[in-house]
Amino acid sequence: MRTQYRLGIDAGGTFTDFILADKEGSTQIFKVLSTPTEPTKAIKNGLALITEETGLTAQEIVSNSDLCINGTTVGLNALITHTGAKTGLIATKGHEDSIEIRLGHKEDGYRYDPDYPPATMLVPRHLRKGVSERVISDGTVKTPINEEHVREACRYFIAEGVESVAVSFVWSVLHPEHELRAAEIVREMMPDVRLTIGSQLYPQVREYTRTSTAIVNAYLAPILQRYVEAIDAYFRELGSQHPVRYFQSNGGLALGKVVSDQSVYAINSGPASAPQAALDVAEPWGDKNIITCDMGGTSFDITLTKDGQANVNKNIDFLRYRIGIPMIQVETLGAGGGSIGWIDSMGLMQMGPQSAGSEPGPACYGQGGENPTTTDANLTLGYLNADGLVGGRLPLDVEKARGAIQSKLADPLGISVEKAAYGMFTIVNNNMVNAIRRVSVERGYDPRDFVLMGAGGATGAHITALAREMGISKVLISKLASGLCAYGQIISDVKYNYMAPAPIRLEGAEAAEKLDGLFKSLEERGQEDLAGDGFSEDRISIRRSLDMRYVGQVHECTVEIDPFDVTEATLEDIKAAFHARHKELYTYDEPNSAVEVVNVESTIAGHVDKPKRMTIAAGTGAHETLKGTRPMVFNADGVAQDTPVYDGAAMGAGDTLHGPAVIEEVTTTIVVEPGWTVNLHDSGVYVLTADATAEDRAVDQLKELAEV
Repeated sequence: MRTQYRLGIDAGGTFTDFILADKEGSTQIFKVLSTPTEPTKAIKNGLALITEETGLTAQEIVSNSDLCINGTTVGLNALITHTGAKTGLIATKGHEDSIEIRLGHKEDGYRYDPDYPPATMLVPRHLRKGVSERVISDGTVKTPINEEHVREACRYFIAEGVESVAVSFVWSVLHPEHELRAAEIVREMMPDVRLTIGSQLYPQVREYTRTSTAIVNAYLAPILQRYVEAIDAYFRELGSQHPVRYFQSNGGLALGKVVSDQSVYAINSGPASAPQAALDVAEPWGDKNIITCDMGGTSFDITLTKDGQANVNKNIDFLRYRIGIPMIQVETLGAGGGSIGWIDSMGLMQMGPQSAGSEPGPACYGQGGENPTTTDANLTLGYLNADGLVGGRLPLDVEKARGAIQSKLADPLGISVEKAAYGMFTIVNNNMVNAIRRVSVERGYDPRDFVLMGAGGATGAHITALAREMGISKVLISKLASGLCAYGQIISDVKYNYMAPAPIRLEGAEAAEKLDGLFKSLEERGQEDLAGDGFSEDRISIRRSLDMRYVGQVHECTVEIDPFDVTEATLEDIKAAFHARHKELYTYDEPNSAVEVVNVESTIAGHVDKPKRMTIAAGTGAHETLKGTRPMVFNADGVAQDTPVYDGAAMGAGDTLHGPAVIEEVTTTIVVEPGWTVNLHDSGVYVLTADATAEDRAVDQLKELAEV
């Protein structure tokens, strides 16, 4: 760290988390309610809270911070709610409907479902305008661009009040001149419009993916631009000496201008920092296989790290829209603390995906919410302290929680409030377990080979139940867990992705020379950009990947390689890596078949100094931190048992306790089920381990499921 502080801000659907680290190694977490309609207000509220807690003014913190980092859900929320900018598309004539044709099928999982409705088009048909022009697959021009068609489109867009325009032509990645000329005309006639050029944003083969990615970017660009300008201006007013960094979905930081120009990279930026944070938390134990679960007020996000590498997806359907750029794989489920319990048409209890969010929030918040939520269930079961969340700043009303559960669930089902609450708890856990299986079991990973990492303010109440169901015997929960993604931001590097189309068959010296030149030209651009951002050569690293396939295949797979000179000899190493990856994914390879590259990508990272790891003093025994007991329910019979409650803030390194128990931290509550032991490490991490009998029971359950 170059200065005294580093500040990370993660704006979620219900809470906005703040992590403040100083160069002496102190790391503090703060939480305030999010303000979705006015995102900057939550930041002001959070800085005011930090001032109240530490005595440091916002100006002192910001002006003495080497990095102020912001992860935002603004783009994600706009995409979910379809409240992005009014967007127009300029496409090759005859290809205006490629985003609606969608490769001729629906998303995986719904491909053959005739009742599954089509996706809402971000650009309605009347705002998709065709231009006479055509480039063919070898990059030559078949039909020159008709500039008058572009002008006609602009005149129509002006009359319709279009705010943002995407330009995407067929095979523009091999001959971008037509797109660039169209962009010049748009800028000339619509100087205030936001403009996205498909071949610059996503220079990769595949027209539908490129066009869809460009449209999503254009749809979000004005929203992100206004957000970035407001945040940047606010931090400049506070005396910031360095530009605000924004977290991207690719797992790295970027400047505000980059985020506003390439808004698609900011869609899922919040949970994308979880893998980096999880690896840092688990470093003292050398754990590299980690499943991170982040349960907030609105959603439940899962990321998986195998052998120290986070899963990265490209060319996926996200919220029903095809996005080509690389994104940390995040499985998101509508299962947060605000998930609403309801009864379906068959008389069965369900949980979510509807959420009470932060406004009005769960019934127990006393802000007008009338529906029973996961938080209401946890309060009724005794897991949460009625004195309130966030150190008592958010008091909880037990009677309102019980009343909502009774009127909406317990009475209609003819069961007690406690049984209904435990049913809610169990159902939301099962929903989360199914989501964990999707990122582990369904991708060939045995969850028992992984550590479960708790993140988010609500996860601690469910973490041992989730581990028990998955057969996982080790859980890690940092004292910073409720702001783990914000922590991940302050230890992450600046990262940019540079791409190019590369239709090359991997044979001969000419192919090697062309591939080598492509990589080096991309990496020269990246190094220049990072050098301009203040990074010296020794702080820049490069990672390469190629989209490859056997000649004749329709789809390709991504292969990662180290940076090296591509020669005719090293082509064999690249092909060997492809054969191995193909076999890993599809159980077979064809070593004697010809191999071709479709696209290449270089990821350039500028490494930032990491703050010192948190350390805590030795404890004097968990019994010294016992706050008292309260009745809690741990099984479906709804019968409560008196359970010890410990003050997490008073616990020290080496303190150990056994479940059932609850540990209350200021911003999270950890429920330790019977059969679990907890030890607090000097890095501020709770290590939860299942006793042998509990682990054996979990293994037996998995065997029974396998037999079924």
